[in-house]
This record gives sequence, C-alpha cells and structure tokens, in this order.
Amino acid sequence: MAEKNLKEKTAKGLFWGGFSNGVQQLLNLLFGIVLARLLTPADYGMVGMLAIFSAIAGTLQESGFMAALTNKKDITSADYNAVFWFNILVSVTAYIILFCCAPYIAAYYRQPELTALARYLFLGFVLASTSIAQSTYLFKNLMVKQKAISQIPALLLSGTVGIIMAYNGMAYWGIATQTLVYISTISICFWYFSPWRPSWHIDLRPLKGMFGFSSKVLLTNIFTQINNNVFSAIIGRYFSPHSVGYFTQSNKWSNMGSVLISGMINSTVQPVLVEISDDCERQRNVFRKLLRFTAFLSFPAMFGLALIAPEFIEITIGSKWKPCIPFLQILCIWGAFFPLITLYTNLIISKGKSNIYMWNTIFLGILQIIAILATASYGLTCMIGVFCLLNISWLLVWHFFAGREIHLRLWQAIWDILPFMASAIVTVGITWYLTHSFTHLYGLLAAKLFIAIFIYCGIMWLCKSQIFKETVQYLAKHK
Repeated sequence: MAEKNLKEKTAKGLFWGGFSNGVQQLLNLLFGIVLARLLTPADYGMVGMLAIFSAIAGTLQESGFMAALTNKKDITSADYNAVFWFNILVSVTAYIILFCCAPYIAAYYRQPELTALARYLFLGFVLASTSIAQSTYLFKNLMVKQKAISQIPALLLSGTVGIIMAYNGMAYWGIATQTLVYISTISICFWYFSPWRPSWHIDLRPLKGMFGFSSKVLLTNIFTQINNNVFSAIIGRYFSPHSVGYFTQSNKWSNMGSVLISGMINSTVQPVLVEISDDCERQRNVFRKLLRFTAFLSFPAMFGLALIAPEFIEITIGSKWKPCIPFLQILCIWGAFFPLITLYTNLIISKGKSNIYMWNTIFLGILQIIAILATASYGLTCMIGVFCLLNISWLLVWHFFAGREIHLRLWQAIWDILPFMASAIVTVGITWYLTHSFTHLYGLLAAKLFIAIFIYCGIMWLCKSQIFKETVQYLAKHK
C-alpha cells in the first residue's frame, strides 16, 4: 500500500509539475516573442549584465535553508519562523550593500545607465524574501498543484506589464518591471495557499541545527549562480551589450526547454527521495525509473529544439536575432543533459550529502571560469561550446558520488539513458534528411515538428518502452 501511495503521489507531483512548467513555458514563449520583437539585443544585454548580482543576492537570502527544511523530517512552526525572519534580514542587508555598489557595477561594464537600473531591479530579491518560507512549506508538503496555480497568474500579469512598457518605449525598464511584478504576484499567491503564518516572536536559534547542512547548500548555490551567469558577466566586460543580448536570448530559449523538464523533476523528486532515504534498494529503483523518465522527455525535447532553431527564431522573434541561432543549438545539447544532472543532485541532497554537492559544484565552477577565460579570445561560439562540453562531462562525476550512495553502477545508468538519447539522435537525423530540401519557412517548421514527433513515438512504440506506455496511460487516465 505504501509503495502504491508513493507511486501515485510521485506521478501526481510530476503531472502537476509538468503541467505547471508547460503552461509557464508556453506563456514565456508568447510574451518572449512579443518582447523580443519590441526590444533590441542591447536592451536584453543591459538586464543580462545584472543577472549574476541578482542571482547571488537571491541565493544569500535563502541561504540553503529551503533544502534544509525539506530534508528535515521533524519540522516545527518555529523552524519556518526562524527561516522567514532570517530571509528578511539578509535580503534587506544585501540590498543596501548592492544599492551602494551600483555605481561600481556600472563602471565595470562601462554603462552609466546601469546604476539606476541596478537599484531598481535589485528590489526583486527583497520582495522574494517575504515568501521563501511559504514556498518551502508548499514544496515540503508536495503541494505542487497550488504552486502551479500561483505561477500562472504571476506570469500573465507580469508579461502584460512588460509588453505595455516595452510598447511605450521604456526599453529595458520594461524587462526589469516585468521581473518585479512577477515576484510580487507569486509571493502573494504563496501566502494565500500556504496555511503557515509567521509570528512576531523572532527567534533564530532553530537555524543552528540546520546551519551545518544549509551552509554547504548555500555555498554550492552561490557557485551554481556564478556558473549560470558567468557568461553574461564576462561577455558584458569584453564584448558589446548586443553580444550579451544574443547570448541572453539564446540561453533563455534553451532554458525554456530544459527548465520545463528539470522544473517538473524539482517539484517532486527531493521530497520523494527523502521519504524513502532509509531503504537503499527502493530508492535506487525509484531513482532509475525517474532517470528513464527524464531521459525519455529531455533528449527529444532539446535535440528537437536544436533541429527547429533556425525556423523557430526567424518566425517568432525575427531576422534581427539570427546571430543567436548557433548559440541556441549548442546550448540545447547541454540542455538535454541538464535535467539528468538535476536528478543526480537531488539524490545527493536527499542523502544529506550537502558537502559532496558543495565541493562538486565549486570545482566545476572554477574549471568553467578558467575554461571561459582561456577561450575568450577564440570567440563566443568557442566559449559556449567548451562550457557545454565541460558540463556534460561532469555528469560522470555526479554519477560517481550519487551512484555510490545507492549502489548504482555506471553501466546501469547508461543502460537507462542511452536508448532514449539514441532514439532522439536517430529521430533528428531522419527528420533533417527528409526536410533539408524544403524552402518554405513555415512549412519546414511544421514538417520538422510533425515528422520528429511521429518518428520518436513510433520508435518508442516499436521498442515497447515501458516509460512511454505508462506515460500515455497516465495522461489518458487524467485527460
């Protein structure tokens, strides 16, 4: 009975996580298309230059306590309350520091306009700090449906505001305001759905028991944000805002695909793995099934996006963005592996091994920065290619540590992943061959999509894939 309940709970979480991320990415797609047509690469580049500072400040305000609360089995209201007030204190302090540092950030990029923009945009992590405890409560209790319902109106309202401002010539201010409106709206929704409320009794002592775990997650998350945003920081220094804009745009579309899948995994996996962390064999079996499910979705989605990238970019956001197409195609290859790495890192955290998670991320981050700086003189395409290759190769390192925890051998993981990766490669190859002579832009996009979906589903059906069968059955049951 427990096994059945866990399976149903996991399936429900994945379903709502997938539904939520699917709707979010669809809305991001629609709003992104309109904004990209109204704005210039330089507008996106201005905001992209500040991404690394917002990301690190946001990580500091959360300080790893979200993961610590999720991993804690006996949790009290005092634990949530301590985290809530800690988040507020850290975020206000970080904002004051960054407010004062804004002129120096602008001087680093040689863009004086960034001073005012930075002080405005950085308000976002102060607003976000007010709902981290509520978000953690929803996550901890697998209230994926409620989080999904919260995110959709936030996207609708913020996207509408961004488009109105961009249409009225407010350029990058529209992107910044869109971010702030999204954070404010989703925070309000999290408060509405979460039954937990903070008290005015401020006692930070409960943090002491979580600090050993959370501090490692914090340091890890800082390096993760550095890794994710180091390109924009380096490109903004050595290249033009237009180059930052092209990279930001390609990275955004790539992330929309990979985040759709990794977000679905993140919404459910860690609480589920924590629940069965005492049963190694059961955890291994659940992890392997999740590994197959992730590969089943990730490889066709991301390789398919790389296939349709030329037509997709030109049709949706226009010819002015064509220079970002090769960047997008390279990032899509890395994006296919990203959800698998997300799965591995969730397993490591669920086992309480935040030190492994920390040191792995730090070493990877240092190597990435060295590799990017070493290849900067060879151009942006080379930098992105080396970055992707390094991250994909590091999956072997993640497997070494995660596999050791649940006694999962490398050949078993490869056996779970390889059939879906090979099927996706075959699908893309056949589709490209059948459509490479097409000249009509819209017809080419439609043909690639139809043929690729038909071939991949056909391969899954012919090979009698159990994951494919169970996914179809579950969707049919919940249609």
